[in-house]
Amino acid sequence: MISRLALLALILIPVSAFSGTTPIAKPTPPARPSNVSVVRVNSTIQAYDFFRPWTKKNPFSRRGLGVLIEGGKVLVTAELVGNHTYVELEKAATAEKSTAVVERVDYESNLAIVRPADPAFLDGMKPLPLDSGARVGDRASVLQLEANGEIAETPGTLTSITLAGYPMDNMGLLVFRLSAPLQQRDGSFTLPAVREGRLLGLLMRYDARSQTADIIPPAVILHFLADPGSGKDARFPRAGLAFAPTRDPQLRRYLGLTQPGGVYVSDVLPGGSAKKAGITQGDVILAVNGHPIDQDGNYDDKEFGRIGFSHITNTASYPGDIATFKIFRKGDVIEVPVTLEAKDQKTALSESFVMDEAPKYVILGGLVFLELSRAFLQEWGGDWVKEAPQRLVYHDAFQQEFPADRGKVVFLSQVLPSPDSVGYERLENLIVRKLNGREIKSLADLSEAAKHPIDGFQKIEFEEDPGQIFLDAGSIEKNSQRLQSEYALPALQRL
Repeated sequence: MISRLALLALILIPVSAFSGTTPIAKPTPPARPSNVSVVRVNSTIQAYDFFRPWTKKNPFSRRGLGVLIEGGKVLVTAELVGNHTYVELEKAATAEKSTAVVERVDYESNLAIVRPADPAFLDGMKPLPLDSGARVGDRASVLQLEANGEIAETPGTLTSITLAGYPMDNMGLLVFRLSAPLQQRDGSFTLPAVREGRLLGLLMRYDARSQTADIIPPAVILHFLADPGSGKDARFPRAGLAFAPTRDPQLRRYLGLTQPGGVYVSDVLPGGSAKKAGITQGDVILAVNGHPIDQDGNYDDKEFGRIGFSHITNTASYPGDIATFKIFRKGDVIEVPVTLEAKDQKTALSESFVMDEAPKYVILGGLVFLELSRAFLQEWGGDWVKEAPQRLVYHDAFQQEFPADRGKVVFLSQVLPSPDSVGYERLENLIVRKLNGREIKSLADLSEAAKHPIDGFQKIEFEEDPGQIFLDAGSIEKNSQRLQSEYALPALQRL
């Protein structure tokens, strides 16, 4: 029988003493961020009610994760802090908190930067560097927080690198798609994805059925973080055109196109970059900045592989940059320099989003007038494309088909019962064409036109039935204070 002492000696003998080889080193686990790289972000949201634009909806809270990056900045998605009234940072491990301010937000790229009111709050935290060189098939992890502050990592696989619409504006920007079986955990609204200890991006969408996450990648983040001092405009430009594939051999014969690739320009946005440069409907784009374009609009990117050429114009370029388009036009091949410009949301016929500001309105004798925006249409819920007034949906969806000088769509959204609106109570969602003979292209136009009644009446002309209506201007003025008091209106207009 072996004594206890001998048994102990046997247990302590290294494996190499038996095998005559050196010990086998354990594989080094991939670098992972500690919980000092991420913070909870608690955001109180209160949006305006676009059905009653003088009021706000009930507040609610969102909780997500922010990532500390270089420069003492905490990176989050714009959705996490949109329409915020209060933002707070919280260290998960210690529950230490600090109020925060939103330093910058870009709703097109769905990114925002927040800073703690107390800079010392970030002391001891470790910035997370941005990843580079990710490829399809790479392994990555999505970070979440357990209730006790510990990081939970869910492994996943990068399945595709593509262009896809972003939530607010549906602008096509670069997206990483990650397959990962995520579970609902504390602070899951915004989540970071990491690869080998670096930030792969921020999760902005997750489909639980397919277990697929859409990630805002480093290329988009770097564009958003562009330093204005460097002369770069951090907004995202657009070419301002739509295109169709040229796989149909009959279309290629009709066009006289003998080149192997190219896409057909099906539409050019009025006032957009391509329009100003002289690109027209019917042109065929053969290459952009020297990159040949295939029949589906893709090119070989040295970093991301085969992706849509819109990546060149939307993410890889900045406003003011010149993109050279190689164009096939009626048998000739020409080069067209296009100075890329960012979309001005404020001049759009229908704004894609109205965030962090009160919506405009004008109330005239109980008639409530608004400017069309997607935020108004979205008040009809997730199926707003079908449920919202179809004429207004059409103007929002096909606004590029209207002349560049069309201006805003001003419409009568509803009628508040009053002595001046008797008989008109059922009118709603009618587009205003003229007021008192003046063409209306904005609420400012409507407010100004209302100062000039015709023979003592406000004459309102619509694009639809009933065509036109009349309101007694003197009676409107007389009853204005009563109307404001009865409906608790802070003002009869906000411009």
